[in-house]
Amino acid sequence: MIVRIVRMEFQTDKIDEFHLIFDKYKKKIRSTEGCLKLELHVDKNHPHVLYTYSHWTGQEELNSYRHSSTFKEVWPQTKALFGGKPLAYSLEKLEEIN
Repeated sequence: MIVRIVRMEFQTDKIDEFHLIFDKYKKKIRSTEGCLKLELHVDKNHPHVLYTYSHWTGQEELNSYRHSSTFKEVWPQTKALFGGKPLAYSLEKLEEIN
């Protein structure tokens, strides 16, 4: 399993616009083949910094999404709202303790 974390720093006056974009596409992203989970988080101390956490069955499925028409619609709209450079991490889950 791949866990994808994307840190996004927004222009403070563009956060509401990002939420509209996320609301429009979140179900479509989540229903992408191989997407097991999609979450949106906000930094408690910096409300203009948001994170997406997505869980994917594998790297191939994540790559497929990143080359999809959905991604090609969402990313340019989102990128236009940034106030800083985004950071993305792909992690492979080794162990989960419940």
